[in-house]
Amino acid sequence: MLILISPAKTLDYQSPLATDRYTQPELLDHAQQLIREARKLSAPQIAKLMGISDKLADLNATRFHDWHPDFTLQNARQAILAFKGDVYTGLQADEFSDADFDFAQQHLRMLSGLYGVLRPLDLMQPYRLEMGIRLENAKGKDLYQFWGDTITSKLNEALKAQGDDIVINLASDEYFKSVKPKLLKGDIIKPVFLDEKNGKFKVISFYAKKARGLMSRYIIENRLTKPEQLTGFNSEGYFFDGDGSANGELVFKRHEQQ
Repeated sequence: MLILISPAKTLDYQSPLATDRYTQPELLDHAQQLIREARKLSAPQIAKLMGISDKLADLNATRFHDWHPDFTLQNARQAILAFKGDVYTGLQADEFSDADFDFAQQHLRMLSGLYGVLRPLDLMQPYRLEMGIRLENAKGKDLYQFWGDTITSKLNEALKAQGDDIVINLASDEYFKSVKPKLLKGDIIKPVFLDEKNGKFKVISFYAKKARGLMSRYIIENRLTKPEQLTGFNSEGYFFDGDGSANGELVFKRHEQQ
């Protein structure tokens, strides 16, 4: 079973590390190509391209300029501990045991605009480059064209290494679009999280993102290996809706909090 999640824009390079174990990203040569393209942009161009403030654009121009291998614990941080968005609030990797990190390293992958695919313990230097950004490069007009089949090939390698053919898609549409389902050597299961609002169940972005992290944690902590085991997920009030689940989607609902 291979779990896919998105990265986060919010980063943490300050908190104490939950582990000093680390690995190196496997697609650093690709990342270096993108860094070379990104360094051609001025801060105002970055602000326009990414739709961010001048202050954030200055920060990211500096990050692109300062980015350099070799990655160490002095100049980088493990990806699963560096990302701090809603998904990672649910994941709570800073509470993982060594055995949890071992399982996650084999079964969890983070999709990334800059690094392509990250394993939990892969070191990364800070960046902001969302997959949907139209950064022109030698391979085309955007990052989807840049990555092509590369991300899918890496995921197939991971599936082959664990002798499995199940992919749990907990990534956002923006990031999963970088994966080629027809080339993926696995069946795709997509958990969907619906929260009740005014009597109706619907996807509420903030809650859904956190739930993706909660589900990832549930799989890792319980060492799940079969998709049917996911139906037992009940963190923070969610419950499985068998009647609403079909065609590779597992629907989980949660009643409105009183």
